[in-house]
Amino acid sequence: MKRPSWITSALSLLLCLPLLVSCARSTTASVPAGCAQASSPCLTGKATVQMTTNRGAITLEINGDAAPVTAGNFVDLVKRGAYNGTVFHRVVREPVPFVVQGGDPASSDPKTPKNSYGTGSFVDPATGQARFIPLEVKFRGEDQPRYSRVSTNPSDLLQIELAHERGALAMARSQAPDSASAQFYIALRPLPELDGRYAVFGRVTKGMDVVDAIQQDDKIIKAELLKP
Repeated sequence: MKRPSWITSALSLLLCLPLLVSCARSTTASVPAGCAQASSPCLTGKATVQMTTNRGAITLEINGDAAPVTAGNFVDLVKRGAYNGTVFHRVVREPVPFVVQGGDPASSDPKTPKNSYGTGSFVDPATGQARFIPLEVKFRGEDQPRYSRVSTNPSDLLQIELAHERGALAMARSQAPDSASAQFYIALRPLPELDGRYAVFGRVTKGMDVVDAIQQDDKIIKAELLKP
């Protein structure tokens, strides 16, 4: 029997909660207004990242035109090897397909207990401080992305440049809009209920079958930049 649409929508909203990164300490940070003031690298144009997992390879298009701060942060972490050996700590497919989530740098440390996966952030070795980036959402017809605020206006959301389509690559965060750091997720189906609330910055261009096969505790063997 087909599930009524209102039930599916309600379940999707409940499933949104795993995208919130559970952090024991405050994630308050000085947030840049954009690339001109960003403390993390920005990306201009697009880049290609290959993520090799124990299930196979995933090719990702990273979009710096629509999300320069978020895309630049991700590419910088790839270059640093921050994702190598990390775990996909949340895989949600039931009762409806939702997301595959990973990228917690702490999960690459064998000393980290599994029940702590999903609580870590990227710590910049140059400063010893966790790096956080602002919520960044670009709308058609606007020159710059909007920063640091959740957008819920239905008419605005129709103009969002990078939506939560199947295969969308986006940043996980805690309840604070500007608390994304390293953890990311890939949408297993269209998730319009997340648009304007989480920053999409890329998409899977090859290997969605690999994403569909990923199970909880599978690993990223290596993530590498193929095209700057």
